[in-house]
Amino acid sequence: MDGTHDLGGKQGFGPIQVQHEYLAFEHYWEGRMWALAQTTRNPHLTIDWFRHLVECLEPQAYLTMPYFEKWAMAHLAGLTMSEVFTTAQIIEGTCNKTNERPPDATLEDVLVSARNKSRTFQLKSTIAPAFKTGDIVHTLSHGKRGHTRLPGYMRARQGKILSHHGAHSFADEGAKGLEMAQHLYTVVFSARELWGNEASKIDTVSAELWESYLVSA
Repeated sequence: MDGTHDLGGKQGFGPIQVQHEYLAFEHYWEGRMWALAQTTRNPHLTIDWFRHLVECLEPQAYLTMPYFEKWAMAHLAGLTMSEVFTTAQIIEGTCNKTNERPPDATLEDVLVSARNKSRTFQLKSTIAPAFKTGDIVHTLSHGKRGHTRLPGYMRARQGKILSHHGAHSFADEGAKGLEMAQHLYTVVFSARELWGNEASKIDTVSAELWESYLVSA
């Protein structure tokens, strides 16, 4: 999906503001948003669908909203689309199940629960990988509708297969609620291949890319 979110490799946005003092959340409401995201049950809202919803934000909103406000907008959209509640209920501050109250939980309870929910996205596949370590490949030259993990600045570029990671859940289909196994590779590119002769001749950039993003050179 071509959109404002695909900022990799683009110039003109100024330096990244780095906080030297580590803060998990800059504001109290951000912690609440993180906790809500960890505890709200919505089996339809996969990680890839969530990312796609964030990518659908209007450009002005995407570039000006704080990180966790984007989370809030994506979760509200996803839960509304899944009919967990309606737009009217969001405005009114009501919900469908007013008599149910989740058990009280401390921050440590939520952290432990989040750790226990960690999962692997590796899947079994009966299809042999199309590439092997050392192969020279080209990436696709175009984008497509919907979610994709192929950055714009890596399209129509030549790279080398650095490693093969087996088959994993293909993000493009995961954003549609489908689980499809596809081979995943680490592909390494020279900086000059990505950004021209002004880039350092000794630098490289590696990315994990799915097989359908690649063709033989």
